[in-house]
Amino acid sequence: MKLGSFSILVAAWIVSCVRASTTSTFSPARPPAIPLAVRSPYLSTWLDVGSDGGDGGYLAGEWPDFWSNQITGWAGMIRVDGQVYTWMGLPGTTTVTQLAFEYTSTRSVFIMNVGGMVQMNITFLSPITPDDMKRQSLVFSYLHVDVVSTDGNEHDVQLYADISAEWVSGDRTAVAQWDYGVTDDGVAYHRVYRQTQLLFSENTDQGEWGYWYWATDNRAGLTYQSGRDVDVRGSFSSNGLLGNSKDTKYRAISNDWPVFGFANDLGSVNSTTASALFSIGLTQDKAVQYERTSGVVSLPSLWTSYFSTELDALEFFHNDYSHAATLSTDFDSRVETDSLAAGGQDYLTITSLSARQALGATQLCGTQDEYYLFMKEISSDGNVNTVDVIFPAHPFFLYANPEFLKLLLDPLFEIQESGLYPNTWSMHDIGSRYPNATGHNNGDDEPMPLEECGDMLIMTLAYALKAQDTNFLKQHYTLLKQWTSYLVADALYPSNQISTDDFAGSLANQTNLALKGMIGIEAMAVIANLTGHTADAKNFTNIAHNYIAQWQVLGVAHDANPPHSTLAYGANDTHGLLYNLYADAELGLDLVPQSVYEMQSNFYQTVQLTYGVPLDTRHNYTKGDWEMFTAAVASKSTQQMFIHDLAVWIDQTPTNRAMTDLYNTVGGNYPEVTFVARPVVGGSFALLLLQEGL
Repeated sequence: MKLGSFSILVAAWIVSCVRASTTSTFSPARPPAIPLAVRSPYLSTWLDVGSDGGDGGYLAGEWPDFWSNQITGWAGMIRVDGQVYTWMGLPGTTTVTQLAFEYTSTRSVFIMNVGGMVQMNITFLSPITPDDMKRQSLVFSYLHVDVVSTDGNEHDVQLYADISAEWVSGDRTAVAQWDYGVTDDGVAYHRVYRQTQLLFSENTDQGEWGYWYWATDNRAGLTYQSGRDVDVRGSFSSNGLLGNSKDTKYRAISNDWPVFGFANDLGSVNSTTASALFSIGLTQDKAVQYERTSGVVSLPSLWTSYFSTELDALEFFHNDYSHAATLSTDFDSRVETDSLAAGGQDYLTITSLSARQALGATQLCGTQDEYYLFMKEISSDGNVNTVDVIFPAHPFFLYANPEFLKLLLDPLFEIQESGLYPNTWSMHDIGSRYPNATGHNNGDDEPMPLEECGDMLIMTLAYALKAQDTNFLKQHYTLLKQWTSYLVADALYPSNQISTDDFAGSLANQTNLALKGMIGIEAMAVIANLTGHTADAKNFTNIAHNYIAQWQVLGVAHDANPPHSTLAYGANDTHGLLYNLYADAELGLDLVPQSVYEMQSNFYQTVQLTYGVPLDTRHNYTKGDWEMFTAAVASKSTQQMFIHDLAVWIDQTPTNRAMTDLYNTVGGNYPEVTFVARPVVGGSFALLLLQEGL
């Protein structure tokens, strides 16, 4: 699979020369990385774009990567009248000419010209079907290729695509095993897996267990082969077909780089489109370890409740392309229509790039009678269902389907209400390392007590209002009140502690963090009223209003020009994004006076840098999720400033991996901390959620 370093340089030079005469268009932007197959923490493959090692957004000439930056070999070639071209990856040096790229919330689409003879339309579809848990539970993605003649002539065309064993393990010395078969309903597949399965284990963030399927239609003209990369690809290049043979030498992933290919003889292609469909996916019977009072249990992937076998699941998914594509188009259209109405084309650039990334950090697990959504804190700590990661992402989940947010919160409530967490405040996460949601019986999770209590109260009420589920509030009232007691004690003068922005360091009397606590108390007052606890409601709302009145004195630099909230009480020469203000508007609390909203809107425009407003005065970096929270509650002109700056950053950033939420507002690169592919980008849906209302 790999070329020597000198060969790579030569191949890259040739590819660059071939491209020099034609430049691809990118719509609505050229993002830092293009999502190809993004459905779960382990099915997450991207095409790097940025200048630092990326390929400029061209599908041919670079190997696709897993989100953590190791290659997941995926190659495509096409023969037209005996001439071979590469259309994906780097198996050969003569590439197709990329004319255009476009992305939506669920698709990445490439338009290719092949030698001036035929055109290819290559679509990577990772379905989003938020109202259909059966389909959403499947950890599979589609690759669909259309080929049509463009010069008025008929052409003899063969299409090839393969995956490598690199998909099955982050350990390239691990031994891979594989087999080939055809389902009863005519789906041909290669099954590839780690020979020694390591259940609930990761290496370089790739899952070390389960079975990978690479599939296509078993139709006339299809041939297959597994074996050494140069042999399999060489067979297609030479003959336009494969040997219908299986390599029986199971070996290390890096030993002669085994690949698993399909070749489709499309025959004589004219002005009528010829097509091929491929599916790529992962099946894990057991997906997560989860702590219960009876001990740690293994939870199945939810798809196992709908399908008797892996092959049943594969067969259903592959043959469901038309329906899945229609449902995904419905979601694309909804996001497009709502985003354009709320914030224009720049806003759609942001939201449509964020959707797959937000949902792709999650996995549906359990049974149809009792199921959960588990989230990996991708690329930062790897925790499971981190409260302060769910919080910035939660606008997307509420927008897509409020049940998603409930399914993320349920295990947090279950563990704490079972007495499995000793602290009186809300836990930070339910497991230190995904997929092991094994709790923190000794209470040693990362301490963010004010942050997590505020987040849980706000999100619980937001879900209940959006889903009209008052029973959820009644069910958890005792624990919610317990967390509110902590906020009453700490929110007015927060102790020296970290917030969700833990990389920025701890600080006492954080103005923005204090605001979250006060909003959390007022949220509890609403919860109390909705559940018939009127005395509690009166008490908590009195406290919240008393605190917010003091906060306006303690946390605002009134003598500044213009006045603004501070980073910490009394530090009048500091400032920061007051993103926690969003929850007041989201929940319709009217706790914070309108004058505070107006003050902040006026201020942000005075501290704008090239790609946005810094998170706070300690650094030039910012966070895109918090900028979108801030924009959602700002004046129209300030809102458009935030949205435009982030959209421009997406198109111009030198970062070259799955979209980061943390970047420098000058230069647009990563700061000293590199976050990629994190679900917090779901915060870009904050304005949509506000427009839609709870």
